[in-house]
Amino acid sequence: MAIVGGGLATRILMRLSPTGRGGLSQGTPKAYQNQSKLEVLLGPSIWEEIRDKTVIDFGCGEGIEAVELSEHGARHVIGIDLWDYWLWLATERARQHGVSDRCTFAPMWDGRTRADIIISLDSFEHFDDPAAILTAFQRMLKPDGSVIACFGPTWYHPYGGHLYSIFPWAHFIFTEKALVAWRSTLPNKSAVRSFRETGLNQMTIARFETLVEQSPFRFASFEAVPIRRLRWAATGLLREFTTSIVRCRLEPRHAI
Repeated sequence: MAIVGGGLATRILMRLSPTGRGGLSQGTPKAYQNQSKLEVLLGPSIWEEIRDKTVIDFGCGEGIEAVELSEHGARHVIGIDLWDYWLWLATERARQHGVSDRCTFAPMWDGRTRADIIISLDSFEHFDDPAAILTAFQRMLKPDGSVIACFGPTWYHPYGGHLYSIFPWAHFIFTEKALVAWRSTLPNKSAVRSFRETGLNQMTIARFETLVEQSPFRFASFEAVPIRRLRWAATGLLREFTTSIVRCRLEPRHAI
């Protein structure tokens, strides 16, 4: 689908963004500054839902949400992330907030403690094998449990290229080869050969719906939240291009 490639494309990208900054904001998005990300995305009812529950925060990062879940009454929060540095930060955050006794952080599930709720924020567009993750969720979850997932932007969003989105839909104008070549030239970046190597699986809304349909789960609820200024067009064929985030609840098929 992309139309501009080769060395010329890489040089254009280097001229447009020599530091890697672009339209997709770095750091904490404005929508979450001085606010609870969990409450913004899932609503204030999330606190009552997790009270006295065992919760897995899958893709916990530095533990901000895991600690917040503990502070709002979760019985036990298990934060899972692949990066040792994030896990160290998360453990320190839990200690500083006095919830170390209710938070556990690890690179993988221990195979024993099953959760009432799995929360996955901003992750499904990054998983290398999202189908395998859904299968793993079934093993981690109690039979009557549920998965709450919220992620985006998805691939056809103006900034669905994430790190490659130096302007809207740049990932459809420049080829993958040119974009990863440009990204590899940036300060403190290692050489990569594909979007997948930088944690981007090109997730679309339709693909996610198909993955769930083929998984051990079904949708208990599903919402393609539109980009505010494009709400008027967020239907039918334009849904992929006008959706800001996907928000859903999954339940095991056998529990329905």
